[in-house]
Amino acid sequence: MTGDHLGQGDRLPHMEGTFGDVVTAMITPMRGDLSLDPEGAAALTRALLSSGSDTVLACGTTGESPTLSRDEKLETFRAVADAAEGYGKVLAGTSSYDTAASVSLTEAATEIGVDGILAVTPYYNRPPQRGLEAHFRAIADSTDLPVLLYDIPGRTGCSLELSTYERLASHARIIGVKDATGSSVHVSRVRAACGDAFEVYSGDDAQTLPFLSVGARGVISVASHVAGSQIGDMIRSYRNGDVESARKTHDELFELFQVLFEDSSPIPVKAACAILGLPAGPPRPPLAPVEPNLEARLREIVVRYREVA
Repeated sequence: MTGDHLGQGDRLPHMEGTFGDVVTAMITPMRGDLSLDPEGAAALTRALLSSGSDTVLACGTTGESPTLSRDEKLETFRAVADAAEGYGKVLAGTSSYDTAASVSLTEAATEIGVDGILAVTPYYNRPPQRGLEAHFRAIADSTDLPVLLYDIPGRTGCSLELSTYERLASHARIIGVKDATGSSVHVSRVRAACGDAFEVYSGDDAQTLPFLSVGARGVISVASHVAGSQIGDMIRSYRNGDVESARKTHDELFELFQVLFEDSSPIPVKAACAILGLPAGPPRPPLAPVEPNLEARLREIVVRYREVA
C-alpha cells in the first residue's frame, strides 16, 4: 500500500481521519487523441500531493470513470499508486451499476496496492435498499481495504436510507461516506445513525465548511486541483477553533467553487488544469470541450488563486 513505506518528513502520519483533510477527486488526463495519458496521471498525482492534497481519488466520476475501460482504470490505478508511494494515499473508484463488475475491479485495485475504495450508489437502475446494501457489502467483502460509500442522489437517482447506513456502518471495512446530498441535516442524521467513528467527507466544495460544523472530517474536492493548500488551511483553521479565518477562506474560495461547476464536471476543472500547465487534455464524449467564454473566466479566476497559494 502507498502508506506502508513512509520516510521521515512525509505528511501521512499527521493526517486527521483515514484519508486526511483534502482528498482530490482527480481528473484523468487524456492525450489530444482522447487516449489515456498514464504519464500525465502520475505527474498530476505528484503535483496534487505537493500542493495540499492528502489523498487522490483515481477514476471517480470527476475522472470520467463511465468512459474508461476496465483496462484503462487498472492502468490509471497503477500509475497513480506508483506516483503516490510515500507521499500520500490513493482511493480507487471501483463501482458502477454492476455489482459483479464492481467486485472484480475492487479485487484488482486491491492487488495493485491502492489504500482505499470509493463505491458510488449504482446509477440509472435505481435498486431498492436491500439491493444497495447487498451491493456495498459485496464490494466491502471483496477487499481488506477501507471503503467509503458515495451518496450523490442528484446524479444517480437513488440514495441510501438511514437504516441502510446504520446496517452498512456495522461492516468492519465500511468506514464512512462521501456525502454529496447538499444537506447538513442529512450529515447530522447519518452521524447520529452511524456514530462518531463513521467518517463523513463533503462531496461538494461549497458545502465543506457547513459540513465541518456538523462533524465532517474533510472534503473530497474538485477545487483542490487549483487551491488545495487554501482548502486545507480552511479545514485546519476550523478544527483549531479559528472559525472566522475558516469563514474568510471559504468566502475567498467561493467564486472558484462556483465557476468549476458552471458546466458539466469535469469540463471546467480540466480546462482549469490546462490553464495552470497541469496534465489534463480534453474530456471524452459525450462531454465536450470548454466553451470560450467560460475558458476566459476560468483563466482569470484560477490564475488569481494560484498566485496567492
